[in-house]
Amino acid sequence: MFQEAVNHYLQFHGYNRLQLKAVLFDMDGVLFNSMPYHADAWHKVMERHGLHLSREEAYLHEGRTGAATINIVYQRQYGQDATPEMIENIYAEKSIEFNSHPDAERMPGAWEVLQKIKADGLTPMVVTGSGQRSLLDRLSHNFPGMFRSELMVTAFDVKYGKPNPEPYLMALQKGGLKPNEAIVIENAPLGVQAGAAAGIFTIAVNTGPIDGQVLLDAGANVLFPSMQAFCDNWENLRDCMSLPIAGYTTQI
Repeated sequence: MFQEAVNHYLQFHGYNRLQLKAVLFDMDGVLFNSMPYHADAWHKVMERHGLHLSREEAYLHEGRTGAATINIVYQRQYGQDATPEMIENIYAEKSIEFNSHPDAERMPGAWEVLQKIKADGLTPMVVTGSGQRSLLDRLSHNFPGMFRSELMVTAFDVKYGKPNPEPYLMALQKGGLKPNEAIVIENAPLGVQAGAAAGIFTIAVNTGPIDGQVLLDAGANVLFPSMQAFCDNWENLRDCMSLPIAGYTTQI
């Protein structure tokens, strides 16, 4: 079934084959099990300000800038934009609330699949909407030797966040890659949209509470129920990507 998904991608984009050189990872919800903390922080802080954003809905906004998330919710309730001061205050409170949680642990399967990817001679890269200054230290501590700082794309590198394809187009540029020389690993609909819009084969890992069909509808070529499942199927998927083969979008 992986072969069908690969061939559907190749036919749609007019490529003869995938020539895989790099794997582009989102961070929150893919490498780190941090989304429950983000969702909880968003929900609590929004409620303090009379705004309604459930923990479940927070997953649907993952990948947006904090300002955009706040403004969408504010517009929905009040029919007008939030002021810059309000956005700044709410986001500052959200950051404090998020940082009150313990450090998020590695997502199960993430370290193992990174080791496999590295052993296959491929380059792992991080493409995140996060603007955490401690990001590199955190990645270096939890995933030693895996990521190169000059190949990372963060909130500081781009003007537009996901679902705009700019973050993944920037990753291709930094890595000297063509779209068919990389794959994207994402857990959020907006991130999947960004990867697909950049013309890259996009794999969704459903590590949150949303319906997996939402990720397929966003443009995922393949859907896994977890990072562990992605890790367990890596060899089969990698082998399928080395050939031009028949198929369509698939789910396991």
